[in-house]
Amino acid sequence: MSRMRIAVAGSSGLIGTALTHSLRTDGHEVVRLVRRSARDADEVQWDPKEGRVETAGLVGCSAVVNLAGAGIADHRWTDAYKREIRDSRVWGTATLAEAIASLDTPPDVFVNASAIGFYGDTGDRAVDESAPPGYGFLPTVCVEWEEAAAAAEEAGVRTVFPRTGLVVSAKGGAWAKLFPLFRAGLGGRVGDGRQYWSYIALQDHVAALRHLIDTEELSGPVNLTAPRPLTNREVTAAMGRVLRRPTPFPVPAAALKLVLGELSGDVLASQRVVPARLLESGFAFRYPGIDDTLRAALR
Repeated sequence: MSRMRIAVAGSSGLIGTALTHSLRTDGHEVVRLVRRSARDADEVQWDPKEGRVETAGLVGCSAVVNLAGAGIADHRWTDAYKREIRDSRVWGTATLAEAIASLDTPPDVFVNASAIGFYGDTGDRAVDESAPPGYGFLPTVCVEWEEAAAAAEEAGVRTVFPRTGLVVSAKGGAWAKLFPLFRAGLGGRVGDGRQYWSYIALQDHVAALRHLIDTEELSGPVNLTAPRPLTNREVTAAMGRVLRRPTPFPVPAAALKLVLGELSGDVLASQRVVPARLLESGFAFRYPGIDDTLRAALR
């Protein structure tokens, strides 16, 4: 890519931090959207709850990337936190989409995060981007999340929805909580272990986001998952293999429900999601297999 000015919302999160570092390393100018008052020249203040963003900071941007949203697994799912999960995504997306649409010269592309939660529980059935939404809380949130970008799409801005799988990293996210357990020899399958986990290395996720920015033919939903989803049993075996630890302690579904509440249903759900459009567009995974993905995360 030629040198670009790119705005990133959610730049302090796991993926946002890695993306910002990658872009700046290659000489791109990154503008970070922050909720507090801007303190540095590379910061732009916004307030998604109030629907406000300093649009002057978006002028000259070739791309806007929105990764903002409350963590799915950061808290137990109370009614209040479920509203926070939904509102932080829908309001933030709508705010940025409307700001983009208001610009005299809008960016070329709006990359707005989504998730494979869109598909719900797919069981053993492999699904790609052509599959309809599933049923339940997360599919409903994902549908509203993507629909909230309508203003940018109607303004003619190429809009892409990276539907993210389980990001493998030891630095943050849900997977970072697994590594200490498995290192201590306390890891094991979840439930019966037959549910599919659609994962992706953090490094591949960042590379895929940059691919979405740069590939003019891509718009709409694009699954960001490794080419071959694995069952939880297979992932558990790989964790034990790479970390050289036994994996003797399965987590019963009843215990998981007691600890996580409603969220346990999504942890036990099976999502066999394949990245059809990403592969068709020529993207090459650096870490397509689980063992290499885990080793990359540990490095």
